[in-house]
Amino acid sequence: MADHTVYENPLITRYASREMSENFSDLKRFRLWRKLWIALAESEMELGLNITQAQVDEMKKYADDINFDVAEKYEHQVRHDVMAHVKAFGDQAKSAAPIIHLGATSCYVDCNSELIIIYDALNIIKTKLVNVMDKLRAFALKYKDMPTLGFTHLQPAQLTTVGKRAALWLQDLEMDYYDLENLLRSFKLRGVKGTTGTQASFMELFDGDEKKVCELQEKVVGKMGFDKVYGVTGQTYPRKFDYNVLCVLSQIAQSAYKFSNDIRLLQNMKEIEEPFEKSQIGSSAMAYKRNPMRSERMGSLARFVISLPMNSAITAGTQWFERTLDDSANRRIVNAQAFLALDGILNIYMNVSENLVVYDKVIAKHIAAELPFMATENIMMECVKAGGNRQELHERIRVLSMEAGKNVKVNGGENNLIALIKADDMFAAVRDNLDEILDAKKFIGRAPSQVTEFVSREIDPILDANRDVLGKKGEVKV
Repeated sequence: MADHTVYENPLITRYASREMSENFSDLKRFRLWRKLWIALAESEMELGLNITQAQVDEMKKYADDINFDVAEKYEHQVRHDVMAHVKAFGDQAKSAAPIIHLGATSCYVDCNSELIIIYDALNIIKTKLVNVMDKLRAFALKYKDMPTLGFTHLQPAQLTTVGKRAALWLQDLEMDYYDLENLLRSFKLRGVKGTTGTQASFMELFDGDEKKVCELQEKVVGKMGFDKVYGVTGQTYPRKFDYNVLCVLSQIAQSAYKFSNDIRLLQNMKEIEEPFEKSQIGSSAMAYKRNPMRSERMGSLARFVISLPMNSAITAGTQWFERTLDDSANRRIVNAQAFLALDGILNIYMNVSENLVVYDKVIAKHIAAELPFMATENIMMECVKAGGNRQELHERIRVLSMEAGKNVKVNGGENNLIALIKADDMFAAVRDNLDEILDAKKFIGRAPSQVTEFVSREIDPILDANRDVLGKKGEVKV
């Protein structure tokens, strides 16, 4: 039960999934610490140090059994979280107490565990990202040839299609996907480096045998499931890596923000709506309202994520020499909350993209209000083919367009340009085929083909490579 007398982080209680929250939990972090200590001790034993299998086995026995209360008491005494957990682990695995953390610095467990947590978090984000892409793919293909007004400067422009617009959202995510993949492909652990990154303590343990020190690092990293390490470090892994991670998270948030804003605008136009549940209330005062709360929440969380890379940039730039501790408290907050917020964004993005409601008659009505102006050049060309004078036709259309525009803006009427053209003898040659000229699908260019080509060439290979994680649903907690 929640404790309503203290602040609780809404990223946990309202927005992020259980999966992402557990990924940044103390339980996962401290179990990783113990796994790293076991990997270190076991590798040191295998390379000839005076460590027994019984000691390693006893460590493994308590690998997942974190005695939090004991560790908390120690931390109050020593004011050092890693040493508190070394002591707490040693209280359980008594025979191994003398060799736990042998040769290591705090950042051996802190940095390597943080990197593994980030790696797992990136994979959670990747899974949700490709699921959003899969849902947008289906939407883009379904509506690839449905004409809709395009907008530049938020003013009506040439027609596009509903599916082509969705392909733009999808392309943003495609760019994000490859940036995320690059992070995962090049992912490295800090490794086994010692206090200032020189491995001096391990050189001492192995009597100056560089080969064994290198082999130790290789063994430990392999036992943790990785194969790459930073070639050189100070006491920590490079804090620029955090900045790189947050930049990718920011880019995904930017894409989601763009989508959410477009949906909010379309919902205002009553063309496309996000899902609205049967018992959902849009406003406490205005009972008729259908506010786009999901899209608004996406934008709100996205703004937070987008702001975070600057924080990490400052942290990376202010590290003194081999390390300084003013990064610690900051990173405990920033790294986790960036992932938790983006996780919440993608949960909503999945939900909205799978359940968008398209109002085709409203879209057609809006096209009808603007298409006559856009079609005037086509009408003029057809009249020229029938023997008309281009310059005279141009002037007449200009005059009629002004009259129709006045009827819309001044009189509040409908766009009557086509009726005016039909009634004008100068356009008698096209009077009977104006409906064909005004077919909206004649004004969408290659939009449908662009969608199918883009999806088959660029999106389908990504989805095929991630087929085993597709089918996820987006949960909106509250």
